[in-house]
Amino acid sequence: MKIDSEFALNDSKHINHGKIFVISAPSGAGKTTLVGLLRERFPLLAESVSCTTRAPRGKEIDGVDYFFLSKEEFFAKREAGLFAEWAEVHGNFYGTPLDFLQHQLDCGKDIICDIDYQGAINIKKAFPQEAVLILVLPPSMEELESRLRLRATDNPEVIKTRLHNAKNEMRQYPHFDFVVVNNDLKVAEAQMTAIISAHTDSSIFHNLETIKKLTE
Repeated sequence: MKIDSEFALNDSKHINHGKIFVISAPSGAGKTTLVGLLRERFPLLAESVSCTTRAPRGKEIDGVDYFFLSKEEFFAKREAGLFAEWAEVHGNFYGTPLDFLQHQLDCGKDIICDIDYQGAINIKKAFPQEAVLILVLPPSMEELESRLRLRATDNPEVIKTRLHNAKNEMRQYPHFDFVVVNNDLKVAEAQMTAIISAHTDSSIFHNLETIKKLTE
């Protein structure tokens, strides 16, 4: 992947203190629930804001929910190597802007990203020292299928496709720094909390519960 030299992480002018926690999982593994819990536990984590070519929905705000771009603007940024990762989903394009991530890191902020394994691998390439990749897995394929069926949002053919894709996603585990098996939600949350706490230098993160009690 081409990366503009402006954002090269080996440039001596960059001194980064933040981390990028990239969380990936096959559909049905419980990633969305876990990311929501982590955002509640670590309210100071900056959320990655992606660029997209789709139109805003509801009360979505440009620069907060997404950076809304035309396809021409998106393609120009992509060709210039300004995305850490990008993907096409249902005819719309999504990408994680390098400059946004770099700015957050330069400000000493830690970031949480919820993206697929391909995006995770590309972010690791762009930010090898800052990116911490966490793969969330189900305890078994049987359990994964059960969760997908209980969601009742997909027809049998879609579920079959998701299960097939899940196999390939799981095989990507060597690219990740940590693998968390979501058999018990509380245990999985505790494991991911420990990973984030161990990789952040901020005393605020480590003492957040005490700070909350003292300032209530």
